[in-house]
Amino acid sequence: MIELLLDRYTYVLMFVLLGLGIYMVIASENLVKKLIGVSLFQTAIFLFFISMAYIDEPGATAPIVPHHGEKGEVMVASPLPQVIVLTAIVVGIALTAVGLALIIRIYAEYGTLREDTLREVRADE
Repeated sequence: MIELLLDRYTYVLMFVLLGLGIYMVIASENLVKKLIGVSLFQTAIFLFFISMAYIDEPGATAPIVPHHGEKGEVMVASPLPQVIVLTAIVVGIALTAVGLALIIRIYAEYGTLREDTLREVRADE
């Protein structure tokens, strides 16, 4: 069992990041900490996609089809998960930037970033 975990350490790291991100989103009252939790969750998903695309076989190569060999004979990694992750990273950065901009506006308007205090302030309005 330990050997399997050491062999697939990226999956273990992915589950740790996933759990930590979910915990930060659920347990934290601070909006900045919630946004950091969402970023950790996104990073775990990126790591999952990259880990799934990795081929640990003898003779596996980059996704460049060589001129020699017959069709179906060469084992290559699929480049599609890498493209999806690159697109998701751009979307994640944009999401974080918009979230930080909203947090700055919320702090300027209400003077706090605690979710429970914001609910009380909004209920009084």
